[in-house]
Amino acid sequence: MKSLIALFLSLALSGTAVFDKLVHDFGKVSQKDGPLSCSFTFSNNSSEPVSILAVVSTCGCTDVSWTTEAIAPGGKGAVKATYSNDEGPYPFDKVLRVYVSSQKKPIILHIKGEVSKKNDK
Repeated sequence: MKSLIALFLSLALSGTAVFDKLVHDFGKVSQKDGPLSCSFTFSNNSSEPVSILAVVSTCGCTDVSWTTEAIAPGGKGAVKATYSNDEGPYPFDKVLRVYVSSQKKPIILHIKGEVSKKNDK
């Protein structure tokens, strides 16, 4: 299992757009906290400019925005995700597929956490 995780991590880190993290864990949150936001920063490790073509969320409960201009070699960009946090108390794990101009497969990012009722924490 560890070797499989290492393989996936090396594949995710070997592309031209290298993210600072692939998972953001909000931990335990309450519904009363309202929308939850986080950012994923990436670096262009290639010798050519790269662009994020699209970011697709698996759920309408997650809004995304991203750096829209081309990122020069050595430059940085970001993907921002905002989870609405209004679907009820339960654990969540939402997937974001990031399509980068220089990579054939999308980069998979996750936002996750555990939501409790408004009167719990």
